[in-house]
Order: sequence, then structure tokens, then C-alpha cells
Amino acid sequence: MKPPKVPPIAALWEWQLSAACRGLESARFFSPTGERGQARVLRERAAREICGGCAVREECARFAAESGEQHGVWGGVSRERATRRQRSGTSPTVS
Repeated sequence: MKPPKVPPIAALWEWQLSAACRGLESARFFSPTGERGQARVLRERAAREICGGCAVREECARFAAESGEQHGVWGGVSRERATRRQRSGTSPTVS
């Protein structure tokens, strides 16, 4: 098992206290097993709308990128989309 890329220091996670998603079901941001097609598109769109008005959106997207997160919508960007952008050399901007 690899150690986490971001150390478990409370100050590094404090931004989460101000997140628009705080207290919401994680299923809104992470796809259930087997989710595909329109269901996934609609769930990710709804997640991005929540992220759109979030005060810590940029910190969230940066955290996901720096920690190597591979699943879910973070800072308004699906990790799948961010990974594709990184591979193509395009900056994974917050949308």
C-alpha cells in the first residue's frame, strides 16, 4: 500500500469545512458501480452545479490533483476529465 501523497495534517484539510458539498451525500459526487451513460452525465452535471457556487472550489480541485484522487467530481471537475486533460497537456481548469 502506497502512503498518501498529501499528509494527514488538519490544516491541509481545513478548506473542506467551507465546502458547498459539506454534509451532502457522497453519492452525488462519486459514481456508483456500473453507472453509465445518461445517469452519469446527469449526476456529474448536478455535482458541477453544486461546485459552481462553492467558495473553496479551486482548493478542492487542487487537492484532488495533488493527492492523486482518481474518482469523483472535485472542484467542479470529474477526475476522469482531469486525467484526460493532464494526459493531453491541457490544464484541468475548474468549470
